[in-house]
Amino acid sequence: MAAEASLRCYMNLMALDSLPETSSGPHGGFEERMQAVRAAGFEGVQFAERPSPKQLAICRSLRLGLVASARINSPVESEQVAASAVHDGSECVTLHVGWGLESDAEAHRLIESILEASLRHRIPLYIETHRATICQDMWRTVQLVNRFPEIRFNGDFSHWYAGQEMVYGGFERKLAFIQPVLERVRFIHGRIASPGCIQVAVEDGVETPLYVQHFKTLWTSCFRYFLTGAHGGAFIFTPELLAPGIYYARTFMAPEGVRREESDRWQQSLLLKRLAKECFHMAQEPVEPLLTG
Repeated sequence: MAAEASLRCYMNLMALDSLPETSSGPHGGFEERMQAVRAAGFEGVQFAERPSPKQLAICRSLRLGLVASARINSPVESEQVAASAVHDGSECVTLHVGWGLESDAEAHRLIESILEASLRHRIPLYIETHRATICQDMWRTVQLVNRFPEIRFNGDFSHWYAGQEMVYGGFERKLAFIQPVLERVRFIHGRIASPGCIQVAVEDGVETPLYVQHFKTLWTSCFRYFLTGAHGGAFIFTPELLAPGIYYARTFMAPEGVRREESDRWQQSLLLKRLAKECFHMAQEPVEPLLTG
């Protein structure tokens, strides 16, 4: 285990989109929100769109790390994304790659371009396990790893857990199947799904539902592979709880006749950060060998 290996928790800024006035999360201008993010213990932020020079300056003044996100639909875009991220001072980029309709040859060309751009610009480009991308399903993603073992991932496992219903057919069986992917995860988008819903609230201080336990297992497995692989550096965990306007956060009719979000996304982000740190701690504990005979 590399002594310098660490977990860094960043805030995905999309999680702050359209926060209702009832949320305890930060409101106001960009600088006020970044101050609140820093005060809450987040060490950096992830932008969904390219930040402005002013936003970059505010983040630097607050000593917030910076990571980017992007979509790549054609090989030529890999070079553009990597160059822009390096110019802005981003530490890495998480990527939605393709629409999931690509042939194997087309998917391979996309991956080749990403690996080449990452090497040329010396910036990690993490391909995301996300719906409507070339990594939308577990089977194909494992085949891509077999073809390109140097791939590194952003694990957004809510898309597989709900979209492919990982409990149907045996969670442990599917966990073993995706081990080659888990070994290569270096970034996690923190969101928890149930078998039927992409984003659900986690209740603190109550009996832990099975799907929460499953996500803790996924996260802990990724952390353990990272630590035992002697990679060093930082593993980034980023809560990404998205707004109801894009059909992620669920809303319900309140007694006063208005629709409200199921939970406070800001408080949920803080809870997910705490769970990630617990999982990272568990990943550092020795694994007890199975007794046989």
